[in-house]
Amino acid sequence: MKKSRSKAFFINGGAGRVISSIPAFEKYAEDSGDKDFIIVCEGGMDFYRGHSVLQKHAYEVWHKGLFEQHIRDKDVVSPEPYRINEYFNQKCSLAQAFDIEINGLEEPRELPDPTITLNKSETVTGYQALQEIKSQLNKDKSIIVQPFGRSVQQMGEYLIDSTSRSFEVGNIISIIEQLRKKYAVVIMAELQLPIPENNDHPVALPREPDLRMWASMINSADHFLGCDSVGQHIAKALDKTATVVIGSTVPINITYLNDNKFDIIDVGTENGRNYSPIRMSMDDELDRQNDAAMEMNKEQERLVVDSCIKFLGEGGKFQGEFTPTQQQNVCNNPDHNHNIEQVPQPRDKYNFNMDNLLADTSPKDGSRKERRAAERAERKEQKKL
Repeated sequence: MKKSRSKAFFINGGAGRVISSIPAFEKYAEDSGDKDFIIVCEGGMDFYRGHSVLQKHAYEVWHKGLFEQHIRDKDVVSPEPYRINEYFNQKCSLAQAFDIEINGLEEPRELPDPTITLNKSETVTGYQALQEIKSQLNKDKSIIVQPFGRSVQQMGEYLIDSTSRSFEVGNIISIIEQLRKKYAVVIMAELQLPIPENNDHPVALPREPDLRMWASMINSADHFLGCDSVGQHIAKALDKTATVVIGSTVPINITYLNDNKFDIIDVGTENGRNYSPIRMSMDDELDRQNDAAMEMNKEQERLVVDSCIKFLGEGGKFQGEFTPTQQQNVCNNPDHNHNIEQVPQPRDKYNFNMDNLLADTSPKDGSRKERRAAERAERKEQKKL
């Protein structure tokens, strides 16, 4: 019989997979007796960070001495939930598929919800960001909208998701146009949406790459609207309300059913979705069959808007109060024998650049070619900072 060793689990993929693995690892820590297991975070350990049980087991792939000190004496396991039979036969969720593989189960079981732990600094920074956005947009309620998953790509002036898990650009713009009149709309996206200019009802596009910062903003927002991507997993882990629109993937696999805080709008079923075996087959025929799985008609768009309004209630003008965070002078001289002067404070990792909170994503003066060149130049300048 093979000697039982402690395990090193390699977790790859996006942050949604990381969050979905949390309940299974909690069970493993509780039941396995393996006190020295580790989680090697190929996609980053952001959402194991702060977890009362799992943070001490989680390591970034670049951790110094990781192999010699932590992996060499362990059995290496690379869980792939998409290859679990119950998953690709639509009998379990992503979290349950992780549980089956990590804990060696014969069938899926009920699991607790995933959890994300935000510290005080993160919580307050997210709250401050939302308060500033709402005050500037003069809206009392906020909704964070994630239009795209990781598979979206920019092709010239078009935003395309060949897997049909993201919103179609025309649909999400139509939905935003209806929501922006009542609520402060905050776009969670790395790529720019061509949102029409509206000086009376602008939208916010924070240029924020840090997903824990987005988690803190979702925590303070009044509702979340998204697709098959990380935002809905964050909303679930923070016990927030969400409207989730599903196209080419299957709700039982990738979202949270039977939850009265989640509205699942499955347009893929109406559009003739076929299951696509992600990470198992390179045959693109099913993606081709699903090419229109996420396209919505006006009635379906209305269902999405009505779902958001149901959770948000009536909108209105900003009723709260925004107090900007004041920079404090910090003395780094232990003897305090210095002249009185301003001492610059290092920028906290989770402090927003508030100048980036509001962005007009509509076309500006000049040709499209000139605007693209200006955007590229701006990105180069930002990289130098």
